Amino acid sequence: MTLTLQKLLQQPDTAEILKFKASVDGVAFDEMPMPELSIDDLDLAAAQVLFGHDRRLDEQSLLTLRLLTDYQGRRVPTKGAVLLFGKQRSVHFADAWIQCGRFMGTEKLDIFDHLDIHAPLPTAVDEIMLFLKKHAFRGADLTEVRRKDVWSIPLGILREAVINALVHADYSQRGAPIRIVFLDDRIEIDNPGLFLPGLTLEDIKQGTSKIRNTVIARVFRELHLIEQWGTGVRRIFTEAKALGLPEPQLIETGMRVRFIIPLLEPVRIHPPKKQSNEKTEAQVEQRLESRLESPLAAKVLVKLQEQETGKSALAQYLGHKTVSGELHKQIKRLLELQLIEMTLPNKPNSRLQKYRLTTKGLELISHKGLPHD
Repeated sequence: MTLTLQKLLQQPDTAEILKFKASVDGVAFDEMPMPELSIDDLDLAAAQVLFGHDRRLDEQSLLTLRLLTDYQGRRVPTKGAVLLFGKQRSVHFADAWIQCGRFMGTEKLDIFDHLDIHAPLPTAVDEIMLFLKKHAFRGADLTEVRRKDVWSIPLGILREAVINALVHADYSQRGAPIRIVFLDDRIEIDNPGLFLPGLTLEDIKQGTSKIRNTVIARVFRELHLIEQWGTGVRRIFTEAKALGLPEPQLIETGMRVRFIIPLLEPVRIHPPKKQSNEKTEAQVEQRLESRLESPLAAKVLVKLQEQETGKSALAQYLGHKTVSGELHKQIKRLLELQLIEMTLPNKPNSRLQKYRLTTKGLELISHKGLPHD
């Protein structure tokens, strides 16, 4: 009798029993049922928006896509369904999110900007790419009849690597999310989970594929995020060679897989010079207070200039124990003035909601703009 089986017999646990049975039956982790949940725990409206008119997500479609499965006479969501479209994904998979960071230089020491992404996995692809574009440079190729944008980072390669990380991550692991790290000379994308047994790096580069998450992979293909099984990594190496880039690296580190994409030329950032003293910041706050006729609104804008922040963190910054009615009021007013915006506009009441400055808000702080009530 194995130690795993002994443990299950001594301390019965539904999740562990299901996991053990799945490993014996050769069932993928994301195909396993979540008996404690029902179809109502899936955000099918958000899923339908992604599928559009191409596919109607009725119960039969959900079964075909393995988003639902039969379990003891009931139809319940699979782990893949919750990872993709769960209304409370973070409750069930606390580490199924993406951490993006832009560091100064070539070492992971001084962080310049960061973004935590908790969106559904298919939507997260575009959010990650927007973060990378935010810290890249865009030029133009005018040698053709039509203008062609030329980016300082290889967007096609990066998109393939991002999708590869989301599809092949081992979501059963606990302890760290998927990470996207943008450094001056390279971009690193790493996810929990080692190469599947029997796969070598050379196999992967040649297009041999084993799918860890069959439900997630199937949905990504249905949404045209994946073109053909096993071609993504091979396409990355082929395109890198065509662009004259150093060969990307795909390595196992700890219990994770890391894709390292070297850049053709360094993309350096020059952070704005910090004010020499607190008096300058105070002058900015005083000017904002005068224009907005609210010291609290002025402090909110100053704080959001540093980073995206939620209401609770803003309250703490202001020295308040809780989110006051006045803070609610001023945030609503700043939203109406289009000086700030929500990071999750489709989920205004989400506990993960944060706020950030708009272009108009940045212009106001830099003395270029004036709001009009």
